[in-house]
Amino acid sequence: MIDKAKVLVVDDHPLVREWLATLINQQSDLQVCGEADSAPKALQMIGEVKPEIAIVDISMEGGSGLELIKNIKASHPGVMIIVLSMHDEALYAERALRAGARGYIMKREATKRVLQAIRCVLGGKLYLSDKMAMAMAEKFVEGRPSAPSSSVEELSDRELEVFQLLGHGYSTRRIAEELHVSVKTIQAFCARIKEKFKLASATELLREAVLWHENQRKK
Repeated sequence: MIDKAKVLVVDDHPLVREWLATLINQQSDLQVCGEADSAPKALQMIGEVKPEIAIVDISMEGGSGLELIKNIKASHPGVMIIVLSMHDEALYAERALRAGARGYIMKREATKRVLQAIRCVLGGKLYLSDKMAMAMAEKFVEGRPSAPSSSVEELSDRELEVFQLLGHGYSTRRIAEELHVSVKTIQAFCARIKEKFKLASATELLREAVLWHENQRKK
């Protein structure tokens, strides 16, 4: 009897978890060993079910996918991670790999790629789209960081997370609660984002965040 690789699915959308579980459990070499709808639950379950690989969304209620990846690598370094996200790989894939992920798939192309990505990562390789792999290879060959194509790319992981939540319409206090930090800390992040965007007020920052969020949804 073949040993099946255990996969943990982490996503706050029940339909996505159900779809992934059905797809993975149909395979002779893979099985879903658990599902989590939040970062804290994912960390708890990893310790309990001990998966070989975790499929993680970037955006979740109650925590950041990027922070979750960093926490998984710190506490369970043997667990391999693939990001499955609606967010543009051009902005998030490199951040995810730096955090410790081994692969990145966009949800709109997941059906044909998710099983391929799982087996690729279990085989010890990285998994990216051809376009993203080429972009990162060119950056490596040039030996210097490419110039950001937008101000958003200049943001740190945490600043990007705050900017994204602002775009969702979250208040400063709600963002602080979501990220488990103080309101003053979020205000400091907002001040740095305004500086990078060369914005004069909180109103301008909110408008930029909402416009960016709407553009991301249209992609």
